[in-house]
Formats: sequence, structure tokens, C-alpha cells
Amino acid sequence: MSGHGDPVPMTARKGGALKGVADVPGDKSISHRSLILGALSVGETRIAGLLEGQDVLDTARAMQAFGAEVIHEGEGAWRVHGVGVGGFGEPEDVIDCGNSGTGVRLIMGAMATTPITATFTGDASLRKRPMARVTDPLALFGTQAVGRAGGRLPMTLVGAADPLPVRYTLPVPSAQVKSAVLLAGLNAPGETVVIEAEATRDHTERMLAGFGAEVSTEVTEEGRVITLRGRPELRPQDIVVPRDPSSAAFPVCAALITEGSDVLVPNIGLNPTRAGLFTTLREMGAVLTYENEREEGGEPVADLRARFSPDMKGIDVPPERAASMIDEYPILSVVAACAEGRTVMRGVKELRVKESDRIAAMADGLRACGVTVEDGPDWWIVEGRGPGGVPGGATCATHLDHRIAMSFLCLGLASQKPVGVDDAGPIVTSFPIFESLMRGLGAHLDRANRT
Repeated sequence: MSGHGDPVPMTARKGGALKGVADVPGDKSISHRSLILGALSVGETRIAGLLEGQDVLDTARAMQAFGAEVIHEGEGAWRVHGVGVGGFGEPEDVIDCGNSGTGVRLIMGAMATTPITATFTGDASLRKRPMARVTDPLALFGTQAVGRAGGRLPMTLVGAADPLPVRYTLPVPSAQVKSAVLLAGLNAPGETVVIEAEATRDHTERMLAGFGAEVSTEVTEEGRVITLRGRPELRPQDIVVPRDPSSAAFPVCAALITEGSDVLVPNIGLNPTRAGLFTTLREMGAVLTYENEREEGGEPVADLRARFSPDMKGIDVPPERAASMIDEYPILSVVAACAEGRTVMRGVKELRVKESDRIAAMADGLRACGVTVEDGPDWWIVEGRGPGGVPGGATCATHLDHRIAMSFLCLGLASQKPVGVDDAGPIVTSFPIFESLMRGLGAHLDRANRT
């Protein structure tokens, strides 16, 4: 599958139970940060279990373009010889970040306080996504940005020659923006402070500390106050990337809605700022258990076992949980369609500006499959039809969005008629083995529309 080539239509249809072990890829968030922090360190960082999806490979190429030595040694095994904080060189060509909003925003932050110029672009989906949410706070350091109307790619950044430390309050919960500001703060003097009213995934703070930066977090009346002391010498690390909970969501949720299923997903990261989906599923009545809970590399991990759960009920998902599961709402809406009653999801306006407008994309596709959906600017409600109750029979538009494609393919495994997607190609950006992994569990996936 290719996220940048011709469309890859695919259809999922009901078959037998899903059974077996689902070895999902490494965590995408940690993979991006491992490469970037390795490039900003002095010496050699070794990474095991790196996600080798297109998004992360684009970040690896970007780090090479900025002067780091990035070497692939085998499946998931990489070495990064860094250039140190402030050591990035000016790239000779445009930095193409493909489909990755995380990649482009973090890389912009990492270069923003170094006096070099770089131009960024991406695929058709990424070029539609707003970048002002990152370039506005980066401008406080002294960074200049020139892009297309609406702050969109292609965009050229001129790094600050004499950066200033920044105190910035996030206007909306966003781990990408928080991380970009913290990475920019690495090469600014004094202390850079980021304040977030709602906690977002904290991999950047954890990993900065692991690489030797002086970073602290305090909970105050303003929210979480993260303080970073600038201009450290980052120490190279040996990193073992846990498996991605956002990727695990698909075989887990497919098992919950497919009759007779029993799937084990080992070694999944359960960072509390990422595990909101699993908490929500258990509240709905999912038969989802954590086995062999442990800690690896400062991150909590466990093996997840998911079994067919015919007694799930719709719930009101707490809005304050949105930041810990923002990427998982599309697949949650599929589970909600197969549960009894209404599932209400609020405080999710961030979904409107992801790889696609995910609320609109899922609402349209679910309606085409016979599910009643209401939606507004920052909320949506799915009326569940109960186990086996979704008619299906539609081909759904993915809008170049990997999570939309995987979500509708999971729905097709449990609906009465097959469900197709117009393009499964973008799945390679985050979950390159999705098709083979799901087939290995027993899923019926066809590379042709069958409705």
C-alpha cells in the first residue's frame, strides 16, 4: 500500500472470528521523537522497535537533511549520530513530511531556534492542514514563517538568530504544539514554559528528561506547567520503542465487535496520556483485560486481550478525556455503532483539522452504512444498532486519512454487508502491516470493492 500513489480500493466483509496474537508496530509518537532527539544529541542513539511507516521514514530523512547521520541496521533497528542542540545545518532541498502532521510540526520546532532556513511541504492532505497553530508560538522565539494562505504548506521557516525564551499557554489541547515549543526551547536561553489546561500526551517531556534535559512539570490552577531549561547537552540513549496503542486500537476494536473473537496484543504502551480509548471501552462493557503489566523505558506497558463483547452499551465520553484518545475517536465510533444505545462524544473539535475532517468523514460513512449520526462543531453522537446490527453495504471515502480507512475496514468485519473504502493506500503512513496482520487474525480483506 502506498500513501502517495494510485488509490488502493479495499473491502472488508464478515467472516469468522478473529483469533491470535497481533504484533502491532512501534509507537509512532515515540518513534518520531526518538529520531529527532537522537539528532539533537551529541553522540550515537540506538533505537529498537522503531515504526517503519512512511510518516516516520519521512522524519528520518528530514534528520539526515539537517545533518544527522541516520542509519538503518535491520527491522526496527536504527542508529542516529546527532549534531547536538543548535547544531542543525541548512538542508539543501525541500523537507517533504508526507502525510505527517506530527512530523512536520515537531521538526519545525526543533529547527526554529537555529539560524538556518528550511522549506517544508507534504502530500495533498498535509498541505490542507493549518500550521499557524505552531508557527504563531514559534514566532515568539523570533522565528519567521512564510506559507500559503491560511498558514498552510508549502512553508519556509527562518530560524531565530537570537532566540528568546518563551512562556506560552496552549489555546487548545495539542501535544504537537506543546512539543514544538519545547523543542524550540532547547536552543533558547533561560527557561521556556508551556502551560496546558488539559493534559496531552507527555512523551516529549518524558523523553527530554531521559536525554538529559532539565524539565519539570507542576500542576497549578492554570493547569500543567512544563518548564524547560534551555541549551542542555543532550546525551544519546538506547531506546526500545513500545508498541503503538493507536495502532493496537484497530485489532482490539475489531475483536470486540466480531463474534467469537479473542485477540492478544502484546507489549502495548499504556501511558495515561494515551490510554483513554481503553478506559472508555471498558466503561462501555468491553471484555478487555490488561495482562503482564510492567514498566519499560519509563513507560507503562501491558499485554491487552480483547474478546467479542456483545453486551457493550453507549456512554457519554467525558470531554476531558479527549486529549488522551483524540486519534481513536474514528474507531470508537465504529464500536459505538455496534453497541446498544447512544454514544456521545464532546470536546473533539481537534478532529476537524486532522488528516481529514474526521467527524465529517466518519459521520458520512456511518450514515451510508445505515447508522444514525448527529454532529456539530465539536461533538457527535452515534446511535448504536447492537451487535451484528449495522447494515453496511457502502463504499466510504477516506480523504487520504489512514485512520478513516482502517476504521471502516474494521466495521466491514462485523456488518451485515461488506464495507469498502475508496483508498486504503494512506494506511502505510502509520500501520504498514495492517493488511497482513488483520488477515493473519482471520479478517476477510479484499483489494477490490465488493458491495
